[in-house]
Amino acid sequence: MGPKAKKSGSKKKKVTKAERLKLLQEEEERRLKEEEEARLKYEKEEMERLEIQRIEKEKWNRLEAKDLERRNEELEELYLLERCFPEAEKLKQETRMLSQWKHYIQCDGSPDPSIAQEMNTFISLWKEKTNETFEEVIEKSKVVLNLIEKLKFILLETPPCDLQDKNKIQYQESILQLQELLHLKFNVATEILLRQASTLADLDSGNMEKVIKDENVTLYVWANLKKNPRHRSVRFSETQIGFEIPRILATSDIAVRLLHTHYDHVSALHPVSTPSKEHTSSVTELVKDDVENVEKAISKEVEEESKQQEKQSHLIQEEKLKVEEEQDDIEVKMSSAEEESEAIKCELEMKVLSETVSAGKHWRTDGISNVSYKPNERLITFSLDTFGPVTLIQDAHINMPYQSWELRPLDVNKVLLTVTTVFTEIQIQIKENLCMLSSVKLKDKKHISILEGTWMTPIPFIIALKEAGLNIFPTRYSHFYVVINNKVPLVEVKAYRQMALLSSTFAFGWSKWNLLCNSTKVVFKVREHLPEECTENPNWALLMFSGDRAQRLKIKEESEAFSEALKEETEFHSTLYHMVRDFASKEAMEKVRSSNCQFVNSVCHMLLSTRLLSYS
Repeated sequence: MGPKAKKSGSKKKKVTKAERLKLLQEEEERRLKEEEEARLKYEKEEMERLEIQRIEKEKWNRLEAKDLERRNEELEELYLLERCFPEAEKLKQETRMLSQWKHYIQCDGSPDPSIAQEMNTFISLWKEKTNETFEEVIEKSKVVLNLIEKLKFILLETPPCDLQDKNKIQYQESILQLQELLHLKFNVATEILLRQASTLADLDSGNMEKVIKDENVTLYVWANLKKNPRHRSVRFSETQIGFEIPRILATSDIAVRLLHTHYDHVSALHPVSTPSKEHTSSVTELVKDDVENVEKAISKEVEEESKQQEKQSHLIQEEKLKVEEEQDDIEVKMSSAEEESEAIKCELEMKVLSETVSAGKHWRTDGISNVSYKPNERLITFSLDTFGPVTLIQDAHINMPYQSWELRPLDVNKVLLTVTTVFTEIQIQIKENLCMLSSVKLKDKKHISILEGTWMTPIPFIIALKEAGLNIFPTRYSHFYVVINNKVPLVEVKAYRQMALLSSTFAFGWSKWNLLCNSTKVVFKVREHLPEECTENPNWALLMFSGDRAQRLKIKEESEAFSEALKEETEFHSTLYHMVRDFASKEAMEKVRSSNCQFVNSVCHMLLSTRLLSYS
């Protein structure tokens, strides 16, 4: 047997128990030393943090104390500036009184809509007048529609403190009576026109065709005199308006009327609510009773007319095209020209109101088929199961919430308000007590509006925009239909009033941080507007306002996270006016103090009507 192989490798050195204990002891001492160093470091950092907090708190307390010390002084100065609002209201009242006086000395025979006796006399005299032609009714309708508009403006423009509940009901009754009587007069005038059907027969078809156009009403009447089953399709000459009837009607004694009104005479007037619940219910009942009385009186007159015309075999049916929009405060519904509405509205639905639901004032979509729209020709075609009123209805909140907004000065007492929505960009100019639609962009394309270049006072202007499908004016119920960034109303009102005071010199804009602060505070951008300043990269400041305190934020619009930290070397103030005064020029503040009171009031009205801070 050969020699044993040598063991590979060297023997490990044995560690004694004493050495092992020494190593463990050294490791423990090292660990304790590291822990001590970490503890000392943490305590040092904690002390530094607490010291910073203490310094910041002391600074904060000093700023709060300073703010509190001068609060009364700042609020008194703000109160003096806000005297422009009651001055503007006083001018409005004087304008209303002057308007009444002009109406009185004009002596044109039209009644004063605010005087019940004159309105009742006007309505009674027109009811008694018979055998009016359609042209005569159209001419009279101009006076009637003007009276209705005046009554609506009285309800909207008159401050609640100056308008008694009984007067509200009186004006609503007058509106209802005028609407119903005008509708009745058109019906009677149409029957009178149909009595002359044979003299108005078309040479080619032998049937009656008549078109009467006016700025407010367009009438299309067709009477089936020949009863030729081959003549089922009708197109009124020199128009794109027409219809097709089934064969059974083509051989029947019928007449078809298409009445296109540029105002809403279908929607009922809603009663105005009052502060007291009990009083509200009583007012509502009174209005309902009055409406019923009006309907009964009109029904009786219709029956009398129908008895006189019972030999007439013509069946008159109507189709009405209108645009339905919500009206603020009293929820009056109005309409506008189809040309404007079709071009602006992004989502339209064709809806028909049948006789079974007309009493409940509900629109329905069944009974309509084969709907098609040709954008280039702006032509809508559809089929109906039965005759009845037809309307194009837009979602009243399609432009809400807004994506952004900006308010910037253009000139002395003149600003531009830009509201950007998902579909449109709307620019509104405001000067003195007037507003004007400056431009409309529909999906980044310039759109020509019939409203552009027309100056109006705020309330008629808002109504006109709604009629044109440009609704950027939330109502009291809009928050049920729109996801909003709800802010405390008092904070909003204070912010809008003070922004309006500063609007002649300072530009304001939307900030994404307004979404992240709580409901008791609002955040927006602000900068002094300088004519020579480059507008590509404006130097905006971020302000946070709680109604009682304004502060400039440290963060910027491009920052990654929201913070309420105060910007260095800035202070708290009780008003926005005193906040911007810290970084504004003397010339800018002088312009603010010399702003026109009607201009400030108009800007405030538009801000309150759009509610930019909650609906953006």
